Amino acid sequence: MKPRSVLLAATILFTACSSLPAQSPQKAPGKAPNFTLNSLEGKPISLSDYRGKLVLLNFWATWCGPCIAEIPRFSTWQTKFGPQEFQVLGVSMDDDNPPVQKTVRKYQLTYPVVMGDEHLGELYGGVLGLPVTYLISPEGKIIARYQGETDLSQLEERIATLLASKKP
Repeated sequence: MKPRSVLLAATILFTACSSLPAQSPQKAPGKAPNFTLNSLEGKPISLSDYRGKLVLLNFWATWCGPCIAEIPRFSTWQTKFGPQEFQVLGVSMDDDNPPVQKTVRKYQLTYPVVMGDEHLGELYGGVLGLPVTYLISPEGKIIARYQGETDLSQLEERIATLLASKKP
């Protein structure tokens, strides 16, 4: 690829990530596609490992400003809601592990992160423009899809409501 093409591609990616307006949840009915990928520590992780839990599946990248802004809050939610059968799972769309490992250490994430790829993104309807976040029911069905910057206070309220409705 010519240097000018690389610069153009990088500009498009940066613009797609940074300029997305805040969006409300999009309905995304259907079953969440299962996958098995290695964590940053090399441990295989499957989405199906979390059946029975409400899952927040977050596609992100280290070069995406809105993504980085969200991850500390997701880490807090994992600590706060984890005992109530809630699980955050991060899917980094970066090309290499080192920047992801550095980010995970810097922000002391309390949830697992796996390295995603184009194939996984396609399984989830295309992950163009990050962040993209899914709420997945304990039965493995997609409840909602959030594209771009999201109102995290509203999302937290929704999570709390869903978890409260599971209680007997």
